[in-house]
Amino acid sequence: MVTRSTWASGLSLALMTVSFGAAAEPLPPTPAGTAPAAEAPAPAPAARPKIHHAPVVTTPAHQALTVRADIEHPHLVKRALLVYRTAKNPAFREVELLRASSGPYAAEVPEDDVEWPSLSYTLELELLSGQRVAAFASRGMPHSVQVPEDLMDIRERALSERLGGRRSVFSATGEYVSFGKSDAASLNQTGTESVRDQYFRLEGGYTYRPLRVVTEFSVRIGVVRGQAPVPVRDPVPGQSESERFDVGLNYGAPTVRFRLHDQIHLETELLSSVTEVGFSWGTGGALLLGDPYGSKLTLGFESIQTFGSRFFTRMDVVATDRVIVAPIVEITNMPSAEKYGVRLLGEVALDLGSGFGAALRGGYQARLATSGGPSAGATMSYSF
Repeated sequence: MVTRSTWASGLSLALMTVSFGAAAEPLPPTPAGTAPAAEAPAPAPAARPKIHHAPVVTTPAHQALTVRADIEHPHLVKRALLVYRTAKNPAFREVELLRASSGPYAAEVPEDDVEWPSLSYTLELELLSGQRVAAFASRGMPHSVQVPEDLMDIRERALSERLGGRRSVFSATGEYVSFGKSDAASLNQTGTESVRDQYFRLEGGYTYRPLRVVTEFSVRIGVVRGQAPVPVRDPVPGQSESERFDVGLNYGAPTVRFRLHDQIHLETELLSSVTEVGFSWGTGGALLLGDPYGSKLTLGFESIQTFGSRFFTRMDVVATDRVIVAPIVEITNMPSAEKYGVRLLGEVALDLGSGFGAALRGGYQARLATSGGPSAGATMSYSF
């Protein structure tokens, strides 16, 4: 007799036998010419930002340097940075690369930092996480850009070395000038009278030397006091008859010297002054032919309303490393005279060392062939 449990056990055993038998049968072979079943694709790698950049090899001095780059996957970048340093300043500085009309991204090194002999840079990416990664070169091994020195830089350095790096000069000058006796028209203009023709001058000045196209600029201030054969004119308020021949001048004069050529320089000068008559303007100029800080010929003029004009030539000759000798010829009607006189002068400039210098001058001048007088002066200077 077969019970229900015996029948169930037999049925289960029969099902297990069929199942294992099916699993044990081999798979039918793949028909010829049929591709095998494709495997599941591997997951795509995570996108990473990159920089595409053409390195700069050389760039002109004193011109802003623009560095361009393209950023792949910019949405994954917080900032892209140009990190650079110069040969004269080893500290790294940063400039952000921004969208540019002439290229994908660009950053600019200021012209003041583009100096001989070179500068170097690297490109860095700041990720959204705040992490910094080097995208081109690195701070340890930055890319070098050569900056050739231009001719003006070479000239400036050579002149600065000649001057010992001393570009600023303070000076003080004192001078006494006598023309002896000169004739002046009397008040009633019926004759002439003899007048002492003399003056003294005190002047202080400051000069700075850029040593480029503008070689120098300076400012001078000074005073002149004396007596001169002034022409008859309306009396100055408050001036007595005995003071008619007294002259005076308080002046200021800015001067700029331009380099036209290594051996040719031009000075321009503007004068403003207060005389015994009132406020007046003036101008001046000079052409320097030769070495500006050595042997040279100077041709110049200076003119101030009411006070007069002067035309001069000067030849500086280098005698030794520390001595310059200069003969000077000047034609002038200063101060306030009707007639021009001639001045014949000589000056010796001495380099005293440590930036100190001195110049001594002396000579003779006259407005009349029958009368004349001496002149003497000195200049002290300090360069730093």
